[in-house]
Amino acid sequence: MPVAQLLVLDACARASNKQGGSVHRRWRATAQDQSTVSFLQAVEHSLRSVRLFDGGIADKRVAKYSGGMKRRLSVAISLIGDPKVVYMDEPSSGLDPASRRALWNAVMSAKENRAIVLTTHSMEEAEALCDRIGIMVNGSLQCIGNSKELKARYGGTYMLTVTAAAGEEAAVEQLVRSLCPAANGVYRISGTQKFEMPKQGLRISEVFQAMERAKSWLNIAAWGLSDATLEDTFIKVASGSDASSV
Repeated sequence: MPVAQLLVLDACARASNKQGGSVHRRWRATAQDQSTVSFLQAVEHSLRSVRLFDGGIADKRVAKYSGGMKRRLSVAISLIGDPKVVYMDEPSSGLDPASRRALWNAVMSAKENRAIVLTTHSMEEAEALCDRIGIMVNGSLQCIGNSKELKARYGGTYMLTVTAAAGEEAAVEQLVRSLCPAANGVYRISGTQKFEMPKQGLRISEVFQAMERAKSWLNIAAWGLSDATLEDTFIKVASGSDASSV
């Protein structure tokens, strides 16, 4: 059965559960039932919101859908019938950027009239969609708040990323610690190092001047200074939890 017809049948089933009567009776009566129009409109709107309606896509069988299309279809189905609470697990996993953005827009529009509980490993997705974010480590909730609150609570730092020639890692670290003795190394991968630097007492102008001067003798290919992100916050919370459990 094509997807569009399948979703109308699903909508009929939901209406039958709410109002009584068999699904097939409601399906047969759709030609005379004014509520059919709202069913069809709800299905079309939901499919359009996740880019699964135009171009004959809605008339294909689900078996013909790719993995990403099936994931978008799951989101479309969950929003039909005006549910007050919706649970989503990794809704945009495996989607291309355009489809992911369309799905996010659909979720953003849908959440105005309902509560959506969403689990994700993507900090970008959490920041784009969630009003409140909880970070779980090993099945235990560590903290909860909006993005700004969490970054302020566990952040209060700048993140300095430096990419230099092989063998210069120790010199780069020495330079960073001369600018900020309290700096902590976050990671070191293939010549790129990331440092966490407390904002208190740190003069950004001095960091810029020192890094530009160091380009001539440290073979620095690139560097950047930014506020801590939600991903940085997650890593810090997870690292703290792992350390306390040892």
